[in-house]
Amino acid sequence: MAPSKRKHAINKACIIPGGFTVLPLKFNSDTKSEHNLCVKEHKVRSESSSHRPLDRTLFVLNIPPYCSEDVIKELFSQFGSVQSVELSNHPGLSHQSGSTLSTFFKPAEKQCFKVGYIVFQKPSSIAAAKSHPYNVPLVVCSTQHTVKTGVQKWIQQYKDSFVQPDKLQSVVDEFMKNFDKMKEEEEERLKQEAEQQKEDEEGWVKVSRGHKARPHSEVANQKALQKEMGKKKRKELLNFYSWQHKNTQKQHIAELRKKFEEDKQRIALLRAQRKFRPY
Repeated sequence: MAPSKRKHAINKACIIPGGFTVLPLKFNSDTKSEHNLCVKEHKVRSESSSHRPLDRTLFVLNIPPYCSEDVIKELFSQFGSVQSVELSNHPGLSHQSGSTLSTFFKPAEKQCFKVGYIVFQKPSSIAAAKSHPYNVPLVVCSTQHTVKTGVQKWIQQYKDSFVQPDKLQSVVDEFMKNFDKMKEEEEERLKQEAEQQKEDEEGWVKVSRGHKARPHSEVANQKALQKEMGKKKRKELLNFYSWQHKNTQKQHIAELRKKFEEDKQRIALLRAQRKFRPY
């Protein structure tokens, strides 16, 4: 008896609008309920990241919270050797292009459905994953690969939250070593620039060709600042508004009063100096 067309269709891959292939997912073999993953070949031409090659990257949607990167790598390794797995809350740029904070200062991950980028060793693994039959679900937890959930998972996460002192000490030592090296290089560079900008006995400064900008002296910086201030004052519209005209008059009167007081003091000083003092 020939198999029915319906059974023959179930043995094939299920493709939905948008070009996504539906892969059924079960937590274990005894679970009756299934979860659907939507996979598609990653073809974002505008993305120039080398961590997601266009011919070997699979884009996955609707990944449940209990699936970590190791679990996803184990699930999709049946289609071929997996090079890397990257999970994110939203599709977008890779983590390598973002902030490079230490693992000790990163906030806790949100327990939500995520998207994933799976990079295979060979391009043929993409076709194998897209042609997976719909009636053969992927099993997350098995006897060979157990996955903890519920209270066991929370206990494991609580234990992993503690930082080992020796690991933390090694990270701190490496950071301080790099910091000291950077400070020494900065001091050496400043010392060399100071020697090159040092004036000789006659006041001459040796200027050499270079791509880096040389530090100016304090006098040169003051002249440049005065020049910029003069340019800014020339661009200002003086006495354009009525309040500007009033402020100008007030300043002029204040300057005249100040000059008048200075003249009075100068005259009093001259009179005191001309006073006759016989003894």
